[in-house]
Amino acid sequence: MFGTYLDGELGNGGAIATIADFDRREPTIPERSPQGRRKYRTIWISDIHLGTKGCNAELLIDFLDNVDSETMYLVGDIIDGWRLKKKFYWPDAHNDIVWRILKRAKRGTRIVYIPGNHDEMFRQFTGLNFGGIEIRRAAFHDTADGRRLMVLHGDEFDAVMLSHRWLAFVGDALYHTLMRVNHWVNAGRKALGLPYWSLSKMAKHKVKNAVEFIGKYEEVVARAAAERGVDGVVCGHIHTAEHRIFDNIEYWNDGDWVEGCNALVEHADGRMEILNWPDEVARREAREEKAASVVAVAA
Repeated sequence: MFGTYLDGELGNGGAIATIADFDRREPTIPERSPQGRRKYRTIWISDIHLGTKGCNAELLIDFLDNVDSETMYLVGDIIDGWRLKKKFYWPDAHNDIVWRILKRAKRGTRIVYIPGNHDEMFRQFTGLNFGGIEIRRAAFHDTADGRRLMVLHGDEFDAVMLSHRWLAFVGDALYHTLMRVNHWVNAGRKALGLPYWSLSKMAKHKVKNAVEFIGKYEEVVARAAAERGVDGVVCGHIHTAEHRIFDNIEYWNDGDWVEGCNALVEHADGRMEILNWPDEVARREAREEKAASVVAVAA
């Protein structure tokens, strides 16, 4: 499916055709054993933006190798068709991510893919199933404790996308410039032994207009969920992981894998939680260092 689209739209021939062979290629980074992974009932992830340098593939691979679930929702902008049309970029790590997702489907995980605005080319396949991955325009999810949630990407409620599509493309170009700066900042931090830090996430929380836009967007999405008679909504799109309640309607945003590197998970009892994976990695490494020091002292 992916290879067919890219060949037709980008005309890059053999270099792009290899993307169609995800399932036939072993990953460059070997997958860890499913044994010992955290088990969740449901996982929601979105805004991965495969095909861009901003995609934090290393952290996402680590996440996929450490968690498992009965159901996984891919809530849009998984592949960034906007950027791929301008310049082809597809490192081995991006193949590894797709390979891992397809492997989950083969192992029995239900995978539901809801394309967003950056991967809107896949919306034409709504209702079909590819390699065990269901393509849906939107979905409804029933939690273990009886709540009904609407799941969609969320660009449907973005005023800029609806009224000024050209401005969305301009904003996308500026955003990717910021992501390149963020990449080099974090390369320097990694060399110094410092944890991952999001430059654009900090900027959004500092800029008043961005904060106001996010607040209005959340309210509009929650109102749409109320009109559909559900208990809550899960979306992505704005790269801001959040849980809020508007008039008894739960609003969940599962974040992204460019800036915050977040995922939304449902536990076996229906309890839901937003995971910030850089924080999870930092805690895991701290535990490992502590365990190693205890062993060293005992020896």
